[in-house]
Amino acid sequence: MTKGKLYLIPCTLGESNPFNVLPAQVKTIIDSLDTFVVENSKAARKFIKTIAPDKAQASLNLFELNKFTEVTDLPNFIKPCLEGKNLGLISDAGCPGIADPGADIVSLAHKNNIQVVPLVGPSSILLAMMASGMNGQSFAFNGYLPIDKGEKKSELKRLERLSFEHNQTQSFIETPYRNNKLLEDLCSILSDSTEICVACDITLPTEFIKTQTVSQWKKNSVDLHKRPTLFIIHKSQY
Repeated sequence: MTKGKLYLIPCTLGESNPFNVLPAQVKTIIDSLDTFVVENSKAARKFIKTIAPDKAQASLNLFELNKFTEVTDLPNFIKPCLEGKNLGLISDAGCPGIADPGADIVSLAHKNNIQVVPLVGPSSILLAMMASGMNGQSFAFNGYLPIDKGEKKSELKRLERLSFEHNQTQSFIETPYRNNKLLEDLCSILSDSTEICVACDITLPTEFIKTQTVSQWKKNSVDLHKRPTLFIIHKSQY
């Protein structure tokens, strides 16, 4: 039996017109599928309805993959592919598999000789890097920083040192309600010459992206409270 394909379906980064940021192929693929692995069923149904309003919601078969999912459940998620049926993978925001639990399903698909098909869509990490003006030849995404104040300070100094020694751009995120505090921490911990890019509400009408040195950020702040934000730092060798 010919195995089905696993389509990695991107979605929007927030409340915006999906057709402004997603190619027509995404709608074509969603129209052709009934079975999806999703991070959150409610959010996925809303997204699918926006993209394909004529698609019957009752026909959808959704498997939830998030921090509550048991590893033993994963083989059941790819079973449709093994039975010859195509499957879609949708994360809560952006591209599946990038800072996203969907990577576990993609890995399992490869181990079972299932073809993986990534579709074009918005990645906040790549879009922020593009707009930062920092080194895009060597960069790292570090996820969330430690919550403990001392550990956070040590990690930020370590990332700043890595950036300087290896000319490598470092990026990370924070829980949205802690964004303003993190920017304050960056300004108090990092060297005045270190550059910080704040990329907020990417692709949304309220989008804000700005790169400044620490000394400049100390004079010009921005309200990031509860807004999806990516922080990028780079300490130049020159």
